[in-house]
Amino acid sequence: MNSKKLSVSRAKQILAAAQNTKVLVVGDVMLDQFIWGGVSRISPEAPVPVVDFNRESFMPGGAANVARNLVSLETPAELFGAIGNDDAASKLQKLLGEQNIGCTGLVKNSARHTSIKTRIVAHQQQVVRIDRETRGALDAKTTAKLLAEFKAKLSKADAVIVGDYGKGVVTQPLLNEIKSLCRERGVWLSLDPKPVHHLNLSSLSLITPNRKEAFELADLPDDTKNENPFVDKNLMLVAERLLNELRPAVLLITLGELGMLLCQRGQKPFHIPTVAQEVFDVSGAGDTVIATFTLAIAAGASPIEAAILSNHAAGIVVGKVGTAITTPEELLASFEK
Repeated sequence: MNSKKLSVSRAKQILAAAQNTKVLVVGDVMLDQFIWGGVSRISPEAPVPVVDFNRESFMPGGAANVARNLVSLETPAELFGAIGNDDAASKLQKLLGEQNIGCTGLVKNSARHTSIKTRIVAHQQQVVRIDRETRGALDAKTTAKLLAEFKAKLSKADAVIVGDYGKGVVTQPLLNEIKSLCRERGVWLSLDPKPVHHLNLSSLSLITPNRKEAFELADLPDDTKNENPFVDKNLMLVAERLLNELRPAVLLITLGELGMLLCQRGQKPFHIPTVAQEVFDVSGAGDTVIATFTLAIAAGASPIEAAILSNHAAGIVVGKVGTAITTPEELLASFEK
């Protein structure tokens, strides 16, 4: 097992050091609503299940879920994004406050709706999802306000994560300014890409596309798949193209049940098999990966150590229902299995 390359004591050391770092998260924040119930019949009105309501719960989603993952692993986090002037914004801010996530960087814009994703779950399975949101690009005035808040906090930051979910907050002007500010200060900059967005993603510290996103970014068709990533010629070509064209310090391609592929220029790719025991829900797993990898780097871990740690964290959250998080205790326990 590749986890042999990261001992429990080293993982503990990284997590302890992460408590003394600070990570800023910028991007599309959302409110995740879950409606939980049971199904015992099909509707007489249409061939759809009738869900008997049991309870509902709310969680921070999108970039806010990245911040939630950081804080659950005891790494201080500050969140920057845009929200509407609505009930969802108030609920989201209340949740963030309860979870000790700094959110003074959330800029209100009355012309926008706070993104809400409503998932209806019956017997541990998602039945349907309803999205209520504004997807237009953030206006220049709100972007300038957001950047002013970000700049004020950057001097005390060890790393920055940009969470682009295609809802309009992460525009090219915003990303260019963040790249420039991080470069000036030598701050690590991670980004979870949305290829449909067509942003210039060059010169970042880390990009974390999943397989589908990696092929889209490289503009290549995904018509091969092999259990062994090294034999998957197209995947190897995609990794090489993204490293050469975008020139990130680290490219981490997540491969679902096949784990993840860590790629760096001038080095052989490193494959980390998944450690997930059971997969219940993959929603939010990408947030866990980028949060854990970045906090590990901020704490002094090598890219391989950071990738192994984030692979373990992802293996835990996919075994839970909903946009889940993990704790230092659970993460360390997973190395002992």
